[in-house]
Amino acid sequence: MRIKRNILLVEPNYKNKFPPIGLMKLSTYFKSLGDNVVFFKGDIKDFILERAVEKCIGKLISIAPRDNWRSKHDAIKSYIKTRKAVYLERLEIANDREDYVLILDWLNYFKDYIWKKYYLNNDEKEWDWIGVTTLFTFYFDITVKTINQVKELLKPNGQIMVGGVLATLQPEELEDATNIKPFVGLLNKPGIIDNDNEIIIDTLPLDYSILEEIDYRYDMSNAYYGSMTKGCVRHCAFCAVPKIEPEYMDYIPMSDRVERVKNKFGEQKDLLLMDNNVLASERFNDIIDDIIKCGFQRGATYQAPNQLELAISNLQKGINDRAYLRMAQREYSNFLSSIKEKELSYKIYSILYDFGLLSLGTSTKDNAIKAYELISNDYAKFYKRLRPKQRIVDFNQGVDARLFTEEKAEMLSKIAISPLRIAFDSLSVKDDYIQAIRWSAKYGIKNFSNYLLYNFTDKPSDLYERLKINVELCDELGINVYSFPMKYHPLLGEYSHDRDYIGKHWNRKYIRSIQAILNSTKGSIGRGQSYFQKAFGRDIHEYYTLLEMPDTYIIYRFFFEWLEKKSHPLSMKRWVDAMNSLSIQERDTLLSIIHDKNFTQTNKSEDYGERINDVLKFYVNLRDEISDPKGCLWKLKKEFDSLPKDELDYIKDSFVGVLTIYR
Repeated sequence: MRIKRNILLVEPNYKNKFPPIGLMKLSTYFKSLGDNVVFFKGDIKDFILERAVEKCIGKLISIAPRDNWRSKHDAIKSYIKTRKAVYLERLEIANDREDYVLILDWLNYFKDYIWKKYYLNNDEKEWDWIGVTTLFTFYFDITVKTINQVKELLKPNGQIMVGGVLATLQPEELEDATNIKPFVGLLNKPGIIDNDNEIIIDTLPLDYSILEEIDYRYDMSNAYYGSMTKGCVRHCAFCAVPKIEPEYMDYIPMSDRVERVKNKFGEQKDLLLMDNNVLASERFNDIIDDIIKCGFQRGATYQAPNQLELAISNLQKGINDRAYLRMAQREYSNFLSSIKEKELSYKIYSILYDFGLLSLGTSTKDNAIKAYELISNDYAKFYKRLRPKQRIVDFNQGVDARLFTEEKAEMLSKIAISPLRIAFDSLSVKDDYIQAIRWSAKYGIKNFSNYLLYNFTDKPSDLYERLKINVELCDELGINVYSFPMKYHPLLGEYSHDRDYIGKHWNRKYIRSIQAILNSTKGSIGRGQSYFQKAFGRDIHEYYTLLEMPDTYIIYRFFFEWLEKKSHPLSMKRWVDAMNSLSIQERDTLLSIIHDKNFTQTNKSEDYGERINDVLKFYVNLRDEISDPKGCLWKLKKEFDSLPKDELDYIKDSFVGVLTIYR
């Protein structure tokens, strides 16, 4: 008979849009064997505290079951976390009760459990197997920290597996930093974890329930995830796919997986496909037909399931109590906050208060189920008001413009694809890219998006040209193309663990300037010549002027333009005039300084000459002077922000570009 194991699945506390598909498959695997599975993403110290509090409450319930210890969750947690006596007093434990000493002993034990790290004692460790996923190489430090923290939570003779992108690309570096040998590649063979079964983990359905176990919310959380192909026929130098998925598979059916998820976890709104080059498949038509079979034909709509009913049903079935108690409590809170009628609001609040469901810490499975009996009818009325939403198919990794045909564009138009992401990583694919957009627009696809790789072998002017092409296509074809410039980071080598790499045609200032522009545009560039020209310049000369402009001036462009009305010495025009006053030799010297210097304050110990130093004063980081009430620009920025809307709109609408510094 198999011994039930305690399994901990961990995603490091980095920001990411998409959930850890590998861990979701691992959860399905272990649960199919009857193991206990817990998922966590966040600060490991918070997880250890969470476990300590739950263990403490469990002990207190066993000692004094008549006390409502769950209602005192927050005070218990605060005492264990801070050791402050005030929280102990809030528990209101009478010192004349027979079990007073025992209760106090356990509270102090779990306080020491955290502060004296009892959780590192072998007899306190609860995890037989820990799995840690990894992502980008520039998350190396946070990933290593997480691995080194969780490996200490393993039982003696326990096992830890580290897998994913970083583990596959840099196994030696990861092993050197953690003393854990990473797993390289995919879980696409039987016996990788346990040699007593033939289960291939990579083919298993995803366990969506674990996403409800954590506070972190992924941007794309209401979707079916998967891929219908594996690998890529290209071997681009900047891409990790050839190492992670070296063999191309041209069709993996999706509809059965979608049906299993729908039956177990409820209907999902979107279909998010992680294919790396779907157009390379010889069975592309079968892929489109399968997507339509999944219910994602063009114009398809989605009616959200009753989330509270789903959560309560799964609690009643005993499916992942940790997840669905969180989900139920969240739905109760969302419902309460949505109610506008005072009488109904008071009724629901009273029920949730009586059952301890106003916060997660005080919530219990039994009370969540009991409260539903009193709330379900009112919640159902609220749920029925929810309108259907348009469904979306998203080939999130983008499609290859070089493999487009008119027939494939027509096939894509049959599904609810929005946006269609077409890679535009280099001007070398310009003609193929433009043709792909034209064919797609011909068959009614209106929304496009792409990532524009920069800082690789390209020149800064290449990025401007690609952005300009997208804006012109929008005007010509009546479509929307949202461009997301994406900075290249090496997968291997010296700069792979940070974001400091500078391409051979780029410099530190140009990289910062692009980031400052994207800060102002919220990361993307959409349609509209005027919008594009304000962000990147009317021509290549203005574009380079923007790249060389002080970072703060880029972010607060209109404010520094407006400062000229105040005859302010830090206005945009004063900077342009100061730049244009330089001789060619002085300007070359200045550019060599600003291209590589990271300005926090002017280095006054270096004297570059009066006129160069006069220009360098504009490159001091002025953000604090704008945001700090003590700053020299704070009052002026407040005045600018308080201008009437029509005047602000006039300033922005009348802005046609920046004055060009001579070249």
